[in-house]
Amino acid sequence: MNKAQLVEAIADRLGGRQQAADAVDVVLDAIVRAVVAGDRVSVTGFGSFEKVERPARYARNPQTGERVRVKKTSVPRFRAGQGFKDLVSGAKKLPKGGEVAVKKAPKGSLSGGAGATTRKATAKKAAAKKAAPAKKAAATAKKTAPAKKGAAKKTTAKAAPAKTATATAKKATGKKAAAQKSTTKKAAAKKAPAKKAPGRRTSARKRAAARRK
Repeated sequence: MNKAQLVEAIADRLGGRQQAADAVDVVLDAIVRAVVAGDRVSVTGFGSFEKVERPARYARNPQTGERVRVKKTSVPRFRAGQGFKDLVSGAKKLPKGGEVAVKKAPKGSLSGGAGATTRKATAKKAAAKKAAPAKKAAATAKKTAPAKKGAAKKTTAKAAPAKTATATAKKATGKKAAAQKSTTKKAAAKKAPAKKAPGRRTSARKRAAARRK
């Protein structure tokens, strides 16, 4: 059965050949896109489609027998479900009319199934990874802010005693300078009479010399 025959087989159930062709195209396109993206498409009772990585290996050319290196590649794989296997092996009989008796798909499988759940999980993980650095930065900023405030308080507290010490030192130097000035003034006052004494002696000598004459 090819694609055209498949469309003809389901055309009566879907109300026309065009509707059947559109349905087949949409289903196949959805499966191919999901598998290419790395998702696993699982249809309960039928099977699952998935992407498989094949590592690099050596193979032989069937015509020449030459050993050839095959590069790493990705291939699609289909695994039949248990219901499909049982029908093919003859363990279960096909119904004469109607649809094949397979298990009903669980809720959510028609909207993506395991592929949709894996996409949502990966999207959540990616969002959490992106948000993690921002949260860490905010937490570190909160931790460093009180530390900076404490350091500023400590520096101001240290600076205050230094200012008081300099003020007291300035006062002490001012007092010393005033004391030194007062002492110098007193010394100058004491020295002033001492200079006048020689003048008196000279006048006394002159008087004595005049008397002698």
